[in-house]
Amino acid sequence: MQQLRAPKFLQRRPALLIGICAFVGLTLSACGGGSESGSTSAASSYINVGVYTSLDLNSPLNYTTPTLLAHYDAGVLATNNQTTNITTNKGATLGRVLFNDVRLSFNDTKSCASCHQQINGFVDQNQFSTGFAGGFTTAHAMRLGNVAFYQGNSMFWDKRATSIEDQATDPIQNAVEMGFDATHGGFNALITKMQNLSYYPELFTWVFGDSAITETRIQNALAQFERSMISANSKWDRAYAVVYAANGSVNNAQNFGRSLAGNNIPAADRFTASEDNGRDLFMRGPPNGKGCAGCHQPPTFALDRNSRSNGLDLNETVIFKSPSLKNVALSGHFMHDGRFSTLDQVLTHYASGIKAGAARDNRTPIGGIAMTAQEQADIVAFMLTLTDTSLNTDDRFGSPFTK
Repeated sequence: MQQLRAPKFLQRRPALLIGICAFVGLTLSACGGGSESGSTSAASSYINVGVYTSLDLNSPLNYTTPTLLAHYDAGVLATNNQTTNITTNKGATLGRVLFNDVRLSFNDTKSCASCHQQINGFVDQNQFSTGFAGGFTTAHAMRLGNVAFYQGNSMFWDKRATSIEDQATDPIQNAVEMGFDATHGGFNALITKMQNLSYYPELFTWVFGDSAITETRIQNALAQFERSMISANSKWDRAYAVVYAANGSVNNAQNFGRSLAGNNIPAADRFTASEDNGRDLFMRGPPNGKGCAGCHQPPTFALDRNSRSNGLDLNETVIFKSPSLKNVALSGHFMHDGRFSTLDQVLTHYASGIKAGAARDNRTPIGGIAMTAQEQADIVAFMLTLTDTSLNTDDRFGSPFTK
């Protein structure tokens, strides 16, 4: 059985425990009621959960009050896109099961985790993902780390979903991805299937107080799980935390602009000259910098809610969003259609490939943002410092299934 414990990186470094008020509720009203700890032994009440998973329902893992580095302060945490669906340990635990369960696909072959692979930063490194019947998606799977901090709310590359909750069950009903489209009985067919999987009536009772399985409850649990995927322990985070603490404990342009290559930074996290120049170019606005942080906002590196498209195609009309840049180096492919296979290609686009179109953000000038080959290389070096291996190995987000 899994026991509640801090992620491994927290056992090596001092960190500040921050209560995430926006993520914690006094009740489970949005998730359907119930108590975080009950008097009845969960092990004896929910036998089939123990048969199929390694979950310890008497001691669920901690999703509501994660230990984060200090710059994930109250101001940052207040920017989460949480709705009335308040994150609880029970709700996120159910979301973990749903996210990793291949039985939620029509033929028991695909789960959300099949395309959003934890070890790769919750992304598929292939350009397009393979669906339940062998077909391919038409968009590249998005990274999920720090999805909670996108203030634009609308989800998917093309913003067609109104919230994480709205987005959560779309892949399940997609004719290519997981297969419960109208041809295969739609969502009602999935619910019938789940009712006959012995662990789901038990889990829904544990979370909501009764065994009713509904799309809204599934959406809420999945959204709670995804919002819990907070990336706060990259090399950049650890180095910046030193600057944050030494300079007023505030997140502002001045602190984001400070060098991370000095002796004040522990040697293991100290930036190289190339990484630090890339950081400066990324953070600083034109004309001396490239203004990347205007759209990809530190410390979460989630997209500015007012951002528009980046001129990928001439006369583009769709306003695309992008995920947080945390773990961007693990993506394998980049942009909504995965057309670029390296970060160097991405920077070349920004340097010389931006095209005119009605959807283009005016912060991305037609023709490109002038930069030398060395500047491009330095920005790529900086982006590599955003890799957060702790998120990619955190037990809270891995599969709980044993059979």
